[in-house]
Amino acid sequence: MATGHAPGNPIPAVRTYPPVEHPVVVIGPQYLAQYPVELAVSTKLWTLGENDFKVSDINGTLIFQVKSKLLTLHDRRFLKDAAGNTLVNLRQKIRTMHRRWEAFRGESKEEKDLLFTAKKSKLFQFKTELDVFLANNKREVPDFKVKGGYGESSCSILVGDSNTMLAQMHRLHSLTTMILDTDSFGVTVYPNVDYAFIVALVVILDEINADRSGED
Repeated sequence: MATGHAPGNPIPAVRTYPPVEHPVVVIGPQYLAQYPVELAVSTKLWTLGENDFKVSDINGTLIFQVKSKLLTLHDRRFLKDAAGNTLVNLRQKIRTMHRRWEAFRGESKEEKDLLFTAKKSKLFQFKTELDVFLANNKREVPDFKVKGGYGESSCSILVGDSNTMLAQMHRLHSLTTMILDTDSFGVTVYPNVDYAFIVALVVILDEINADRSGED
């Protein structure tokens, strides 16, 4: 059996992503690392009135947790650190054309504490894509984009309309997740990118993907 590449046979090209020029800080500079951060996000698929997430590092150490308040006028998710302090709360804005989520600092609902909003890029989508706008962005151009793969098994988070990659997410399938009825994602956050912000986006993306009832 021949090994190696015969002369003239092309080798698949490698896509290169430009590194982040400036640190991306949305929730806080304490969530920046100089190295790629690998996180596992796991959620119990069915719990009564709650849909809690746990976010761990490669050693299984709890880094963040997400608590839910459902069955209220607004669906709300609380991103907390390992000690239980609320970093941001995510609120689904109802009665908007595109499904929209807003992120506020701590447990605030005040406009002054708005950090960012995320909404579906298009009304009807075969694969979920989100546009993310920082609170001070008054333009139509998003600061960040979340681009999903087919089957919702993977996604990339990019700077605006560029190909500067901030993070990648992929769904994890294993016997354990099937037996325990959990949903798990692996997230790789690139250096100098706020990994708490990335986790907040993953939570929003998961909520929008899980909402099978509406195409808005």
